[in-house]
Amino acid sequence: MSLETFPNLPVLKVSREIIKTGAATGAATGEQKGGGFDVGGRGGRIGFDNKEFMDSAMGKATVKVLSNITTELSATTVPESARRKQKSGVTGAQVAQARPEASGTGFFISEDGFLITNEHVVKGASKIRLVTSAGLIPAKVVKVDAANDLALLKTEGKFTALPVASSRAVRLGGTVATVGFPNIGLQGFAPKLAKGEVAALSGASDDARYFQISVPVQPGNSGGALVDERGNVVGVVSAKLSAKAALAESGSLPENVNYAVKSSFLLGFLESVPEVSAKLKELNTNERKFEDVVKSAEQAAVLVLVY
Repeated sequence: MSLETFPNLPVLKVSREIIKTGAATGAATGEQKGGGFDVGGRGGRIGFDNKEFMDSAMGKATVKVLSNITTELSATTVPESARRKQKSGVTGAQVAQARPEASGTGFFISEDGFLITNEHVVKGASKIRLVTSAGLIPAKVVKVDAANDLALLKTEGKFTALPVASSRAVRLGGTVATVGFPNIGLQGFAPKLAKGEVAALSGASDDARYFQISVPVQPGNSGGALVDERGNVVGVVSAKLSAKAALAESGSLPENVNYAVKSSFLLGFLESVPEVSAKLKELNTNERKFEDVVKSAEQAAVLVLVY
């Protein structure tokens, strides 16, 4: 079987082809082999380098929406003090002119600005910006774990963070959800909720690093937090089964077969950065209303723009 990363998720190759969930219209480039699958491409590619797409009505509409929405964000959510500090501030026209190559989702794990996304979302980035309640702000890559498709980023400010739990307690059939930013050129910049269950305790080719999930994720969801019913992070949305590969191999299309990196691998990654691991939030241990879980996930979620 094959997996593909969303154009905002990563592409996984099980029997030699996988797709990541990171890019909106992206194509896979590069290949990393090991662990039973290959991961190729970069999440969240918006398609500015695709002439046929850019010349189409949809392509023109995508650029217009991106420009208009980011202009509105800059004008209404960036504090006046920040605009003075940055002189004219960041405008939608500047974002469009810079032509972000990819987009994905991230989530804060500390209140002082450390956040997580997929490595395939930020791979090769020369610049990263986040769309947050504070406006359009810069971020930098602190450390990556390419083998497990994880990236630690840092920005400045105070944010709502999510607690990260060990994934060892997750059970088959457990309810999970994610809040992210799929297909921003078509669906808009508002955060989107997706809910489902843990469909398997291992990923493609029984890869123990992943959960298979029935959460209906799309390109752009890559890097989003997979939370349990108490709002603890138990995974990072990462990949989906490749429809093209499944059709070629089995003669049928896969239905909602997606994957998330287990949070235990995220915790192991964070242990290598003591400054961050010491700032992780205490786990939520009490029962919570699902609406409250969603609100926390939404407040911690961030749109990642890659240039």
